Amino acid sequence: MKIGIFFGGQPREREISFAGGKTVFEHIDKELFVPIPVFVDSLGNFILIDNQLLYKNSIREFFPPPAMISDKTYSVYVESLVNTEGLEINEMIAAIGKRIEPQDFKNYFDMVFIAMHGPQLEDGAIQGLLEWYGIPYTNSGLMGSSIGIDKIAQNQLMELALRQGKISHTLTRKHWQKTDKLILFQKLIEEIGLPLVIKAPHQGSSIGVNIVKENDFQSFVKAVNQCFFIQSITKKDWIRLDERAKIQYLQKLTNVNEGLGMPVVLSLSESVSDELNGHICNHPQEVKERLDFHFRFGDEEIFLISTESESQVLLENYIKGKEFSCGVIQDENGNPIALPPTEIIVGETFDFNSKYQAGGSRKRLPMEATLDELLEVQAKCCQVFKQLQFKVCTRIDGFLTADSKIFLHDPNTIPGMSPTSLVFKQFAEIGLNPTQTISYLIRTSLQARLETGKNTHNLWKMLSDLDNRIDNQRNNRGYKEKIAILFGGFDHPQESLHKARKEYAKIASSGSQIPVLLYLTGDSENKQYYILPFNLLFKEDIMEINQSLLSDKHPLILETIKNAQAITNKYADAILSKAILIEYEEAEKMVKEVRDLIGNVK
Repeated sequence: MKIGIFFGGQPREREISFAGGKTVFEHIDKELFVPIPVFVDSLGNFILIDNQLLYKNSIREFFPPPAMISDKTYSVYVESLVNTEGLEINEMIAAIGKRIEPQDFKNYFDMVFIAMHGPQLEDGAIQGLLEWYGIPYTNSGLMGSSIGIDKIAQNQLMELALRQGKISHTLTRKHWQKTDKLILFQKLIEEIGLPLVIKAPHQGSSIGVNIVKENDFQSFVKAVNQCFFIQSITKKDWIRLDERAKIQYLQKLTNVNEGLGMPVVLSLSESVSDELNGHICNHPQEVKERLDFHFRFGDEEIFLISTESESQVLLENYIKGKEFSCGVIQDENGNPIALPPTEIIVGETFDFNSKYQAGGSRKRLPMEATLDELLEVQAKCCQVFKQLQFKVCTRIDGFLTADSKIFLHDPNTIPGMSPTSLVFKQFAEIGLNPTQTISYLIRTSLQARLETGKNTHNLWKMLSDLDNRIDNQRNNRGYKEKIAILFGGFDHPQESLHKARKEYAKIASSGSQIPVLLYLTGDSENKQYYILPFNLLFKEDIMEINQSLLSDKHPLILETIKNAQAITNKYADAILSKAILIEYEEAEKMVKEVRDLIGNVK
């Protein structure tokens, strides 16, 4: 079966999507599937690209093609160049691959794995396009997707389902521009309280999330504008910047994860009417020239407004408690099964940087709580999953307060697919490695698409063929070579852990071999070798592996394994309950080959 892996896209989360697409490409089972990487650019073009481009560090390293950019002062996306430097989009696409049209998708792949996030990609738009052309796709369908991207609708529906008692307020941009902002701020403090959480309702990856902690009116105004994707700059602030500082300011503005992105509108106020009379700038250099000109002759503050701004923002009460994330999946009968909740330990808020920058947060799996509390979290997540009509796999975030109250928010119908993502960690606890997880997502998504009553004959055939291949693969596992991955050691154990993750993915995704984790610890005088359960490979670091080495599984993990037993049996072998101490020579006899990622330690 040919799987088109869609990554990139138009929204602010495109770089996260790029990383996820590469992960799916690397981990997908090559025995079951043929992966076809499809880059969706920020103009909405679908491009078959060379596999090697997946190994660039970011989209902007290969598109727009660097060789076609004359001025490299700024690192920009393609939307900044199409209308400003006379470059032809077809020429740029031809430099990295081949454009394909939706009506021709069936000529290239049988199904789409959606590794994209944000508006148009999680809200049902791309799902509707694929359904129109009869192409099955992964994760939730149209209804679940449309709910999953809209935080305002989520709040309303989860309140009906759970009666959580969260306090929230929706603020439209038109009301924001007309109201007395100080009176509004004081009213919100009275009704909702401080700290005040402000969210852009259609963004993911914690983009457009602010917390106003103190009774600071200017901070409030700035936070609301940021969630509307509006920034302002005064003459005083602009003219005190030298040329280098101006470039740095505008580069940050261009970065979609922390700035506004391009294009932006230069306006004399944040009002919609002034925005419509403002000037659209596609390139940061154009913004610089216009700001230079404006402040040379005028003193009025300038507002920079994203052309993809929000029309509403969501304001909520701040909930003090343990922050967690819990994946919910489905068995073959459509019943929801909650995975073990992961506790997110951060300094202030689980924002973009704490999610995706190294060291930005720590995770504890399962969350530190009583067994009854953990089971209640799972039950409530399953309830939301079912009532909001999510399918296949959804990650649901929430808080557990000191008095055992549970508040759920922000369901994510396309969880992140980075190598150490929360969902992969949680699947690992029930016995599925990333390769098997991807197979589960594809197979379960095929079954979910059957529920639409569209294209059913073809979907039944695809599902039956895939089930036969999965069954044959499981029956033949006993005949496959086992390859041991030796890592750990004493000099650079953390480096060897990163290598082991990559080597494990390479072996597991080949479909022809079975990886075995052989871990070395102790010291040079007393070497200790362990066969590891593979879920330990997803611990944060070597120290956490050592702490978990001989620990018994948490009761919640055991309960979740039991609930998911039918799923695990279909895609994986029996779960190794804990690490096994073993002599090196004995381990060597168990496998065809030992791949030493340490060197000179035996």
